[in-house]
Amino acid sequence: MTTAPKAARTKRTKVTRASRKDNPAGEMALKDHLKELRNRLIVAGIGLTLGAVVGFIIYQPFFSALIDPVHRLSDEGRIVTVSFSAVGQPFDIMLQVALFVGLVISSPVWLYQVWAFVVPGLKKKEKRYALGFIGAAVPLFVLGVVLGWLVLPEAVQFFVGLSPEGTANVISADVYIPFVLRLFLAFGFALVLPVVLVGLNMIGVLPGRQIIKHWRITVFLIALIAALAAPGSDAITMFYLAMPLILLFGVAIIICLVNDKRRAKRAAKAEQDNEEYLTTGPRPLDEL
Repeated sequence: MTTAPKAARTKRTKVTRASRKDNPAGEMALKDHLKELRNRLIVAGIGLTLGAVVGFIIYQPFFSALIDPVHRLSDEGRIVTVSFSAVGQPFDIMLQVALFVGLVISSPVWLYQVWAFVVPGLKKKEKRYALGFIGAAVPLFVLGVVLGWLVLPEAVQFFVGLSPEGTANVISADVYIPFVLRLFLAFGFALVLPVVLVGLNMIGVLPGRQIIKHWRITVFLIALIAALAAPGSDAITMFYLAMPLILLFGVAIIICLVNDKRRAKRAAKAEQDNEEYLTTGPRPLDEL
């Protein structure tokens, strides 16, 4: 009674092992790539949805915290407030805020899905790199959002301070909230970029020397990213975004160089061992 299922399991195991042996690089056809992409999008979407539910629950206190910089300026005597200009606008803003909260909360899920799709067919060592990527990317993304939160009052004060004397700032919520959320996301994604560089170096795609060779271009791109990502492109926000990026890219370059040196030593040792084997032949068992 149990012989047939056991044989079937053995057969399936042999087929699976054979397919892995025939395809050690983990290469997939286009159809398989699309299927994997669909599955990873579904997982990321589920994580985002669950996080958005939490966003709906904490919407009121979170929204109050977002408009707190405006209230501070109002308490200082400035005529400034956040307003809703349409009947359905409060729901639109609630949806945007909930999705943002869901994006942050589910960041471990979708960051892993993105990385696992970009680097298919991971070996055992590369899987450790993937886990290390998540372990570094998630805190940096959250740190970037926190940094954006700290920069927000400065940015609001800067823009409101440009208003001429005797004027009032009635800021529409559909302008202010997207501005704030873009600011947070810009800082979050910007701080993840150095981790991406290290990840590409770990899998052998991007050597550290190549990054150093084009360091001027790297600094220029950092400044350009800061200019494009900073909402309103004001100098204060650009500075706060560019400085951590330059520091993190410097640390990433050092890690890449150390890893390149370690990889070169391993390759040299392996080549030396091969030459010794070809020269002397296999060692006798009594010498082992």
